[in-house]
Amino acid sequence: MLRNRFSPLLLAALALLSAPCGAEIPPDIVLVMTDDMGYSDLGCYGGEIETPNIDRLAAGGLRFTNFYSENMCWVSRAAMLTGVWHLTSFHRKGLNPRCVSIPELLKTSGYSTLMSGKWHLGWPDQKSSPTDRGFDGFYGIIDGASSFFAPASLMRDRRPIKVGELPADYYITDAISDNAVRYIEKADRKKPLFLYVAYTAAHWPLHARPEDIARYKGRYAMGWDELRKKRYQRMKELGITSADTPLSPRPPAVPAWEQAGHKAWQQRRMEVYAAQVTSMDAGIGRIVKALERRGKFGNTLILYMTDNGGCLVEYGKTRKGPYLPEVSRDGRKMMPGNIPGLMPGPEITYQSYGYGWANVSNTPYRLFKQFDHEGGIRTPLIAHWPKGISSRDGLTGEVAHLVDILPTLVEIAGARPAPGSEKTGPIPVNGRSLAGVFKGGKRQGHEFIYFSHNRGRAIRHGKWKLVQEKKKKRWELYDLSRDPVELRDLAGKHPELAGMLKARWTAWFDQQANKSSPVPGGPWKKGN
Repeated sequence: MLRNRFSPLLLAALALLSAPCGAEIPPDIVLVMTDDMGYSDLGCYGGEIETPNIDRLAAGGLRFTNFYSENMCWVSRAAMLTGVWHLTSFHRKGLNPRCVSIPELLKTSGYSTLMSGKWHLGWPDQKSSPTDRGFDGFYGIIDGASSFFAPASLMRDRRPIKVGELPADYYITDAISDNAVRYIEKADRKKPLFLYVAYTAAHWPLHARPEDIARYKGRYAMGWDELRKKRYQRMKELGITSADTPLSPRPPAVPAWEQAGHKAWQQRRMEVYAAQVTSMDAGIGRIVKALERRGKFGNTLILYMTDNGGCLVEYGKTRKGPYLPEVSRDGRKMMPGNIPGLMPGPEITYQSYGYGWANVSNTPYRLFKQFDHEGGIRTPLIAHWPKGISSRDGLTGEVAHLVDILPTLVEIAGARPAPGSEKTGPIPVNGRSLAGVFKGGKRQGHEFIYFSHNRGRAIRHGKWKLVQEKKKKRWELYDLSRDPVELRDLAGKHPELAGMLKARWTAWFDQQANKSSPVPGGPWKKGN
């Protein structure tokens, strides 16, 4: 916790800096993060999946169309919770101890801080669990994935919950929602509330209840090509993409739907994925009702986001991990892998929706989770705050990133980030507050936005983006104002600009690497 990691002098300074400005009452704050969902999955972003509760939040607030995550789960969570580019945090070892988290900061402004859902940022024995990093209470999984019916690494606060303790009808999406509701109901109404709800939906495995899957039966018989065209048209009608934005071509790994085999099984994969999302949306509806009963809904900021684009992974029969049990709760042998004919959804299956449907999720962009092309990192952000957001059903093209969440919350809560330096104390925050954008104004945005993880690395500067798909592939340069789906590589036409951006990215990468050795998460060593 903050008290254990920083000096009393710094804590005193934080408390002084975080006093609420004037007589303004700090808002309640609810962050909702979903897992491995693409840019176009939500109804309010052009999708056909039923998300009425999320859509209502969008209709009453503001949608961002140029918002960026990182390209994988844990790095996005690290960036969001600390406001710092992700290279300064770790996977298994957790958040960098020099980073100060959102709950640690908001507690200095008197907030109750609670979390329900997926952590994926370290373990209790490393002093990097949610309750080690500022949360008063926690329910959820510590690791990055799990069965929806029998989740591994499930905990309440610091106590592990064994699978045998779970009721027969357990489903983690409901449990995350229900625990969030209980937190709201039990929270002190005299104190502002900060609640972080991190769903495991719609990350693999494809697990959903039969009745939820049934509502989508036959919905995807048209296949991924036709569905992608329909989403694309709907996105243009909603203004999510401009009318002249092209639809990127189907990637080589995805066959035309007419040539795809096992169509009934392929359809079922997307039916289960959609059922996972709709079940999550129903839980968000219950959370909203609980917030309304709390009596402060008009002064409650709800931010909905997702951690990366749709996931391309085709789940193999031999894949193993702590998230995959060997037998089901009733003793049946698990049958993991994307096995055509074995319909996903039940507890004994462990499947993913694969390239074809992930390409639909990321409409109209290229590539997927793990990459830093737009399909892996362009994600939704919805902001709903009746008292603090002037827009209703609004859209903004403001270019923003997950690192902007922390400074936004710090500003509206009347707190301030801990003062720090490049060498000692808290690492300086990279994010820029979005509070002015909420009120229809402007802000000083990012001159450069940096990415580096897994199969991608990139830098964005104004309308320009330099991106590399793999270590051995060349850098590509795109003018996103004219080519948002990254189809026309201009690196050969503008070699000096490409060289400048590559040098800027390299200098940033080397600077970040010096703060944590070895470089966590990055596929390239310093200097490559």
